[in-house]
Formats: sequence, C-alpha cells, structure tokens
Amino acid sequence: MRLTVVTVGGKMPVWVNEGVAEYTRRLPREIRLEWRELPLARRGRDTSPEQLRIREGEQILKALPASERVIALDVRGAAWSTEQLALQLSDWKMAGSDVSLLVGGPDGLSDACLQRAQHRWSLSALTLPHPLVRVVIAEQLYRAWTITAGHPYHRA
Repeated sequence: MRLTVVTVGGKMPVWVNEGVAEYTRRLPREIRLEWRELPLARRGRDTSPEQLRIREGEQILKALPASERVIALDVRGAAWSTEQLALQLSDWKMAGSDVSLLVGGPDGLSDACLQRAQHRWSLSALTLPHPLVRVVIAEQLYRAWTITAGHPYHRA
C-alpha cells in the first residue's frame, strides 16, 4: 500500500525532514509513505485567499491518480483518535487501495479538493504550523501501524 502526502508549501527546516524521514524509515516495506510537495501559488497584493486556494487546489487535483482514495486534512474534519486512525489504516490495506492525504497551503484546501476527498481528517482543533503537521502525520501513521502490528510503541 502506498500512502502519499500531497502538500503545498516551501522548503522545510532540517528538523522536519529528519523527523519525517525517521518515521517513514520505521514503516514496514508493505506501507510506502511518500511525500509530494507542490509549490505555493504565487502571492500578490491583489490575490485573494480564495484565488490562492483554487490555484493550489488545481495543482493538487492534477497530482492525484483517479483511483486514489483521498483524505483531506481539514480543521473541520473528524478528529480521529490514534486507534481510529489504526482502523482506517487497516481498512485501507484490506481494500488494497492507495491513499493520498491532502495538506493545503497557508490558506487551506479548495472546495474542489474537499469534495474529491472521501474523508476529512482533523489533526487538532488547534492551528498547527505546516512543518509540525508533516511530522505529526508521519508519526501518527507509524503509531497507527504499530497498533495494527501489535508492536509495543503505542501505549494507550
């Protein structure tokens, strides 16, 4: 199974890349965690947040294979517990489907991206900085896998 995090943003600090790489490395071979970075839409004085969301959304949608299961990270989404994420991960594996997790730019995801998604997942009701979001996603996917594998990493 392939999990692809499609994210809009710029260059990340070293600590982010190291954290993401560490949790990605820990996952078993049958779960490939990949990252696809797309550039931010060009910002200008007269560019509205809605225009930016639309432009970035078009990039995101072009990057998605038609058969991909899509999960949009959205503050208004469902707040899955780690155990619920583990159940989702098991369901995705059983279905044999690859999954794309969408992370919008600073202005969020476009309506088109939200409509394309089968689920909306909220990491937190808090506003998290994009670098931290990447590390949290990687760690939580690893933690969810450890639950499904009976690995002692997760302690409920």
